[in-house]
Amino acid sequence: MADAAAQPAASGFSADSSPADLLASMPYASALGITLDELTPQLVRGSLGWAPERCTASGLMHGGAVMSLADTIGAVCALLNLPRGAGTATVDSATNFFRSVREGTLHAAARPLHTGRSFIVVRTELTDDGGRPVGQTTQTQAVLAAR
Repeated sequence: MADAAAQPAASGFSADSSPADLLASMPYASALGITLDELTPQLVRGSLGWAPERCTASGLMHGGAVMSLADTIGAVCALLNLPRGAGTATVDSATNFFRSVREGTLHAAARPLHTGRSFIVVRTELTDDGGRPVGQTTQTQAVLAAR
């Protein structure tokens, strides 16, 4: 879908949308502290800083926080690849964890693997400040027809 960036989805967002506008539409992501750093249909980047309130009892970033970042960045990638007038919803999400985050910032980079008429599949790679892999999430998003 090469021209998806020029055509807003049902939500009214496209690759021309500002990160602030997208985050304002996602109150949970905003409250968690997720940032959006790059927005194109081919690549969405975002991050989440380590903070005590996002950790387990042992000071490791909680898996739920890690998955929230991956889900948010992956969903934005799917959103930017929707056909005109369509919406999206997560159908499946699988995360593999490779290492813990004890400090710094967790970074996410999402790329579409498949952009079809019924489903969009996105892979999100999670890394720490040193560029080391923290995890990987693959999610499937349904393409919902405009109502």
